[in-house]
Amino acid sequence: MRLQHLHLLLTIAHTGSLRACAETLNVTQPALTKALKQLEEEFGTTLVIRSPKGVRLAPAGELLAARAATVVREIDRAREEVEWLTRHAQATVTVGVSPAAALMLAPQAVSRFQSRWPQVRVRLVDALYPTALAQLRSGELDLALGPLPATGLGRDLEARALIDSPEVIAVRAGHPLAKCRQLADLAGANWVLTGPVQGPGDPAHLQMERLGLPPPRITLECASFSTLLAVLPRMDAVALMPRRFFESHGPRTGLAVLPIADALPLTTIHLFLRTDSPLTVPTQRLVDAFVNEADALRGARS
Repeated sequence: MRLQHLHLLLTIAHTGSLRACAETLNVTQPALTKALKQLEEEFGTTLVIRSPKGVRLAPAGELLAARAATVVREIDRAREEVEWLTRHAQATVTVGVSPAAALMLAPQAVSRFQSRWPQVRVRLVDALYPTALAQLRSGELDLALGPLPATGLGRDLEARALIDSPEVIAVRAGHPLAKCRQLADLAGANWVLTGPVQGPGDPAHLQMERLGLPPPRITLECASFSTLLAVLPRMDAVALMPRRFFESHGPRTGLAVLPIADALPLTTIHLFLRTDSPLTVPTQRLVDAFVNEADALRGARS
C-alpha cells in the first residue's frame, strides 16, 4: 500500500465521485479505478460501494479511511517538522482549549512561547468536553486542555493534571435567589445544564443529594458557556460555571455570583496527549509552556 492509495481513499470519501476524485488527484479515471482495485485486492474486501448516485465507502473502507487520515496527518507533520528544523520554516501547533483553560493558562503560556519561538504558529481551537478528545485522537489537535472525562481515558491518551479551576453558581443580577448562602436554599430553583452531562457545567457535581436535597431540576440545556452568557441574564435560572469564566464575562453581562458558604466543586484542568504518536519539537515546547504556566499559577496561590 502506498501513500497515494491513502489519498485516494480519503478523496473518494470527500468527493463521493470517482470522476471528481480523479480530477482532484490529477489522474485519469482508469488509473484511479486500477489503483482502487489493487487496494481492495490487498485488503481482500470491498472498500468502495458504487451506485447510480456516486460512490461511498463501505464499512471496511470507512475503517481504513479513519486510519489513513491519521497516517497522512502524521506524515504532513513530519515534513513540517523537518522543514522547521532544517530551513527554519514556519510550523503549526493546534491546541484544543476549554473555556477555563483558555482563560487561566493560554494567554501567558502562548505569549511566552511565541516570544521564544516566533516562527511557530499556534492555533487555539474551542474544544468542549468531551469532543476535544475525539479531535485529539483523529489528529485534528496536537494537544488538548480541559477536564478529565468521568469515564476515564483509553490507553491511546495520556492526561497530566495541571491546575484546579474553582466553580461558582451564577444568576442574573436581581434574581430572587441572589442572596442565598446555602445550597439548601436552591432546592426549588430552575437549573441550567451547560455542555454535556458530567462536564464542568453540570449541576450534578454539587451532589445535593448528600445534603438530603432533591437533585437539581434542569429546565434548560446550553451547548456552551457562550450561549449561557446570552440567555442567563434574562432568566430566573441558576447555573454552575468556572470562576475565571465568570470573572471575565459575568459582571459585564449582568450576572452575579451567589454567596454560597457550602463547598463548591473544583474542576481540574488536564493536558491531554496521544500516546501513539511522538510529539514534534514545537509541540513539546508548547507543552512545556503550559506546564510552566500552571506551576507558576499554583505557586502564586500558595
